[in-house]
Amino acid sequence: MHMQTPTHNPPLERQAQRRASAQFGWLIHAGVYLAVNTGLLLLAWTQGRPWAMFPALGWGLGLAVHGAVVFAKGSSLKQRLVARERRRLGLARHP
Repeated sequence: MHMQTPTHNPPLERQAQRRASAQFGWLIHAGVYLAVNTGLLLLAWTQGRPWAMFPALGWGLGLAVHGAVVFAKGSSLKQRLVARERRRLGLARHP
């Protein structure tokens, strides 16, 4: 059995690279979220006030949306928009 190397299918390799980059970006986002919100929680705790939950909830919503975009199954929003623009311009469906 012969396995394809990245050089045999450059478009597929580019897609894999983009997806891996997007997933890595989300992991960095999640790590920063955890680090910053842990610090805010500790700061709020020393003050005896529960204000740290507000930035955690707001940012958490953004992190959730980012994760949904990165990890959702099916075609991405960007891919659908590109396909729509190709149709509008009368271009082939696939490059």
